[in-house]
Amino acid sequence: MKRNTSKLLALAAGVSLIVAACGGDDSGTTTEAPGTEAPSSEAPSSEAPSTDAPSDAAMTITYDLADEAVWDDGSPITVADFQCTWNAVLNTPGSISTSGYDKIIDVVAGDSDKQVIVTFSEVYAPWKGLFGGLVKSDSVADCNDISGDFADSIPFSGTEWKMDSWSTDGVTYVPNEAYWGPRKVSGYDQLVMVPKPDTEIAALKAGEVDFIYPQFYAGIEDELADPNVSTKIEFGGDYEALYMNMTGDRPFADPAVREAFYKSIDLDALFAQIYTPIAPTGKLLTCGPIVPGDYCPEGIFGNKYDQAAADKVMTDAGYAKGSDGIWAKDGKAVEIKWMINAGNTRRENTQAYLIPLLAKAGFKLTADNCDAACVFQTRLPTGDYDLAMYISTAPPDPAYLVSSFTCDNIPTAENDNQGQNSQGWCNEEASQALHDSDKTVDEAARADLIKSAITAMDTDYVLIPLFQFPKSGAYRKDLVGNVEGELNNFAAFNDTYQWTDLNGDGKVIIGAEQWPECLNPVTECANSSWYVWTVANVLMPGVYRTTNDQKYELTELMKSEPTVVTA
Repeated sequence: MKRNTSKLLALAAGVSLIVAACGGDDSGTTTEAPGTEAPSSEAPSSEAPSTDAPSDAAMTITYDLADEAVWDDGSPITVADFQCTWNAVLNTPGSISTSGYDKIIDVVAGDSDKQVIVTFSEVYAPWKGLFGGLVKSDSVADCNDISGDFADSIPFSGTEWKMDSWSTDGVTYVPNEAYWGPRKVSGYDQLVMVPKPDTEIAALKAGEVDFIYPQFYAGIEDELADPNVSTKIEFGGDYEALYMNMTGDRPFADPAVREAFYKSIDLDALFAQIYTPIAPTGKLLTCGPIVPGDYCPEGIFGNKYDQAAADKVMTDAGYAKGSDGIWAKDGKAVEIKWMINAGNTRRENTQAYLIPLLAKAGFKLTADNCDAACVFQTRLPTGDYDLAMYISTAPPDPAYLVSSFTCDNIPTAENDNQGQNSQGWCNEEASQALHDSDKTVDEAARADLIKSAITAMDTDYVLIPLFQFPKSGAYRKDLVGNVEGELNNFAAFNDTYQWTDLNGDGKVIIGAEQWPECLNPVTECANSSWYVWTVANVLMPGVYRTTNDQKYELTELMKSEPTVVTA
């Protein structure tokens, strides 16, 4: 299986959506970004921090860093690292999302370089998702452009682990001796992660790896059945959907094609065919790009199957079926290239099921698949697809919807290809509602704004939500213990410091379903959940971390809770 972090920015993981592509299956994720205006070239350098906060700030946050907080080389973590992170996210060419960082006016030192004062041009409600992973300022030559950095290593750490080696064959982490916090590693000497995109279960059963985090699919529990294997399954923020690319002259740029396409799919029959074998008591997701909860509108999406209505939509829009039975207009047939990550059995089965049925409905679909790295790190970020199917892993806060679904987050040459709205959907009212939600502190009012935007997604036929996916972790109970505490976390298995080595070999080995091809935390390299889980979360310190119950908790980087003041 393979997971795709369809829209997750490693440095802003708290506000990002990540996409995942599990070994033979699937998953994805998104990131929230309040805007994608061309980045300012006047952002302050991290080398000479100012001590004067702008007087026109709508919101000011003061972060007091722990005095003992240091990088693995013993140098202190300071305001310079916050400034470098801000500049890197905002100004690096190809930055996936500016996710709230574009609302920052300045990052300056307060009483000392251990006090960070961040000022905002407007109130930013999901601020806890910012500075979730810091870039060490002196690890790069230019904080305003780190696109050429971190090709094959992250040479710093501010957590309990540090990178010993990384390659396409695996990564080895060793305890960070300079780490000052409560998450100290004890009981083993190495955390090893190795790519096992197609053989993770076999590797687990054979004892080649201690732990795997497979994407759930029909029959997985039977495949994992073994006296030495334990499995834990929970429902969290993962959901699968079909996404239609509306950019350029692609078929789905026409709203009539989107509507008719949606109404030509019997989602109840699809669910019974594809998802009921996975979860017999499961049900079709109707919330849009979000899981059930406070932000899910009622009575939208769902099964809209009505072939007569679909046909009328197409004919009213000037389409007619050719001799081959395919809809066409002005001599151009509706031909759709459907991209999934190759080897994902469930998605391949979905293609095999739907393609002939949709051909009868007048839509010619062709499988246009490639490997997970191609899908999630290249083609999704550049919008190189007509139809895509993947799982997204949503963070606790719905702010990720801004980066993924607002007009100004459509990647273009004009905005240096920043933003995660790779579908190209632009609804000005919905965009305004999402942007307004970022600066609305009242929870009920914020929820109403988000629901209104999601309702517009339904009206505009932006996506076809399918299923809220369970998360699953499996491990050899004779090799490793104490692993079940954080398996429902957006950050996934992020408590490895307290895992126990039961066989005494001095290491814990994780089999990864997907492997990053590069390690940059800002560019498309970070557009994969497995990059975040195997690299960013392991090494990069942040202000808050997510919890297993989908909340935020302050990290050991901080001396105290940040102070927030609004004008």
